Amino acid sequence: MDFNSSSPKTIPVFSTFSSPLDSSPPDSTSTRKPISLWPGMYHSPVTNALWEARSKIFERLLDPPKDAPPQSELLTRTPSQSRTSIFYNLSSDFILREQYRDPWNEVRIGKLLEDLDALAGTISVKHCSDDDSTTRPLLLVTAAVDKIVLKKAISVDIDLKIVGSVIWVGTSSIEIQLEVIQSTNENSDGSDSVALTANFIFVARDSKTGKAAAVNRLSPETDREKNLFEEAEARSKLRKKKRVGRREFDDEEVKRLEVLLAEGRIFCDMPALADRNSILLKDTRLENSLICQPQQRNIHGRIFGGFLMLRAFELAFSTAYAFAGLVPSFLEVDHVDFLMPVDVGDFLRLTSCVLYTELENPDQPLINVEVVAHVTRPEIRSSEVSNTFHFSFTVRPEAKAEKNEFKIRKVVPATEEEARRILERMDADMLTQ
Repeated sequence: MDFNSSSPKTIPVFSTFSSPLDSSPPDSTSTRKPISLWPGMYHSPVTNALWEARSKIFERLLDPPKDAPPQSELLTRTPSQSRTSIFYNLSSDFILREQYRDPWNEVRIGKLLEDLDALAGTISVKHCSDDDSTTRPLLLVTAAVDKIVLKKAISVDIDLKIVGSVIWVGTSSIEIQLEVIQSTNENSDGSDSVALTANFIFVARDSKTGKAAAVNRLSPETDREKNLFEEAEARSKLRKKKRVGRREFDDEEVKRLEVLLAEGRIFCDMPALADRNSILLKDTRLENSLICQPQQRNIHGRIFGGFLMLRAFELAFSTAYAFAGLVPSFLEVDHVDFLMPVDVGDFLRLTSCVLYTELENPDQPLINVEVVAHVTRPEIRSSEVSNTFHFSFTVRPEAKAEKNEFKIRKVVPATEEEARRILERMDADMLTQ
């Protein structure tokens, strides 16, 4: 077959993108920016717009001046100086609406997680920039997501806004709080319009040495800003305590462990006598594997944290869907640590399971899903955990009402390691409630 033929059957394909760093017309002879400077084109429209807004800083990050000195003097900034918002014109922009629609006419949460990470990154750059083009910029990376909580369903037909700012600053880390706002009532006072809240933690690294770097100070002004700062300070201290290592169980917890394992042993040794309303943890597992592609990178050339959250969320959603047999409703993401960077070309393996269920409230049973992301490099026989995600779901009331005799099953472990994971997670959830 002649691919150079002008036959009508040959359909030419062209890029529909123009460089976000070059506003020149397509036929212009001016020098265009390297494609490596605009990776946002492969992500959501909002991520792309946010990364365009940081285009000049991108250039400094990717091609900093040779031997540029680090920032010599820390500045003091207020939360209002970093406050940034983005607006989704979903009510009238049909194409944008279709890009964010899920099968149930709500906003696709996974794509929203991408945007939240991108906005948090933009806010962190705003706060940490010294506005001096002669100094080398800091590398700011997502270190953790403290919590993401969905307060109400987010419609894809109604305009949406995300607002965020820095609420706390440590030596080399900052916490950003984001609120997703969607109002169905024009007379709403705003507080009942908050549909989702999220807290992201970024850390600063020297772009040359890779070591931790100090960030600009924060001076909260209003009472609310001061309260948020104090709450974030308390969370930071709690996180440091949790890093001590794996704790030993006390006598009461050992008894709980034995009860869980006893039920699991019945499944393994006498399956015919096992409780039909229970299921082994290993039988709820799903897995997804992929090679990390250049289109998934961020401005530093590594895999975008928002992309990892998107893939983890959609696997968790699928796990809850397959487990319940009904459409799940997302509630929250618990604390997530980004333990190691994921690079282009890495083999990423995501494994999920229903870790445990909470059945005390029949009207709102909870399904707690764990997703573990492993970065595998076959050439050097290496496999390490990059992230562990914990998602909470329930079942949509309308879906449950349509199915008679619906019941969520209890999850039981088959090994001591599984039992420990269940108890540790249950205790962690109780502490954050």
